[in-house]
Amino acid sequence: MKKYIITLTLTLFCSSTLFAADTKILPAPNAGDVTFTHKKHQDRLKVCTACHKDAKGGKIEKLSQKNEAHNLCKGCHETKKSGPTRCAECHKKNR
Repeated sequence: MKKYIITLTLTLFCSSTLFAADTKILPAPNAGDVTFTHKKHQDRLKVCTACHKDAKGGKIEKLSQKNEAHNLCKGCHETKKSGPTRCAECHKKNR
């Protein structure tokens, strides 16, 4: 029984770490940070280059400027008619 509990605890710990690594917090000090779930977007878009420069991934330069980030993220949500498009649906003020 003790081995079972230890195994279950380790499994839960490791799986929660995997899910946490998939979530990115994009800082937006004035409007509130944006929580971004990479896997959710990856599953829906199926193409890395929808956001990244090439299929290898890497940093998305367009997120460094407010207007560019809005054009990329909000613009895609509007085009696909899927995902949030209002400020407070993405930006969450730290409480």
